[in-house]
Amino acid sequence: MTATTASAETSPAAGTPTATPIVRVDRLAVSFDNGSGPRVQAVDGVRMTIYPRQTLAVVGESGCGKSVTAMSMLQLIPRPPGRFDRGEIVFQTEHGPVDLLTLNAKQIREVRGNDIAMIFQEPMTSLNPVYTVGDQIMEAILLHQDVSKTKAREIALKSMSDVGIPDPESRIKAYPHQFSGGMRQRVMIAMALACQPRLLLADEPTTALDVTIQAQILELMTELKQTRGMAVMLITHDLGVVAENSDVVCVMYAGRVVEYAKVFDLYDNPMHPYTRGLLASIPKMHERLDRLVTIREIVENEDEFRKLPGASDGVRPWWPWHTPPNDLEAKDEPAGDYYLQEVAPEHWVGVWRTHAVRDHESRPPDIDYRVPAKQSPSAS
Repeated sequence: MTATTASAETSPAAGTPTATPIVRVDRLAVSFDNGSGPRVQAVDGVRMTIYPRQTLAVVGESGCGKSVTAMSMLQLIPRPPGRFDRGEIVFQTEHGPVDLLTLNAKQIREVRGNDIAMIFQEPMTSLNPVYTVGDQIMEAILLHQDVSKTKAREIALKSMSDVGIPDPESRIKAYPHQFSGGMRQRVMIAMALACQPRLLLADEPTTALDVTIQAQILELMTELKQTRGMAVMLITHDLGVVAENSDVVCVMYAGRVVEYAKVFDLYDNPMHPYTRGLLASIPKMHERLDRLVTIREIVENEDEFRKLPGASDGVRPWWPWHTPPNDLEAKDEPAGDYYLQEVAPEHWVGVWRTHAVRDHESRPPDIDYRVPAKQSPSAS
């Protein structure tokens, strides 16, 4: 397998959506050793797709499997104690689809930072304090591109300029501690984009940044997505950020996808009780309340789980802490009690695999959609 920087389906000049996703995650399951106890299932049956020039936002509380899913795409899960139990992550190259989980160490290194790049939560822990930022950006360029050090420096300077770092000629010689938090994050983005990746994994890229810098970083990512034709997987807790910056939203809980829809549909018509709890817990500018509704108040209300709104009888939202329904359809495959069902056009919800679901099993989540310019749903 040869790593590539462009695809026949999606060249940077192409302005129209492609029918082929850049990456398709299918039934991914990842577990970790727990000493003498049972293995911890961090991700269990995750399915998602990401298309060119599309931002897929993955939301959910800490520990729900968001980062593990993203890190699995680059085989960054330490093994042991981690293990890929089942599933596949199919990435489109110019030579055709490749399952990233089957690549050997040399092959996956060709992909990391080249075809797929990742921005981590905290830039100070990702940047080496004893090397200049220029050396660290150039390292990735020299590793993946057959260029001289002089050319690599030119590419690094352009990347720094593209992400809005002023006076790159002098700042390229600076060390990470000489940059502010926002500028360090820009350095991380410059490093990630230096090799023109087709997919950017952004794991809470605005954590610990003030709202002004946060807006600048997100606007920068949106602009680069459009100009470079890349796709973005945005991992975040902030539903306001999701509303303003995503095209499709994937809500996760306990290692599974509980809702998957276009960003407009998810905010206008949240179907899973957990999603409704997330949205209900957000303060609203036009409402004055003595106290906010908590997620727990909704997910601990059994009435919320008796029936899925808009679905046929017998289709019930899945929840790991509830007793499975009596009419559960037994399956030989792992995680047979759960199923990600398309309950409305391009709107999937995690449900119990009851007899009603068995009779109407749907296609896996697949939404080739981008929010029209200047539009976003209201998070309030």
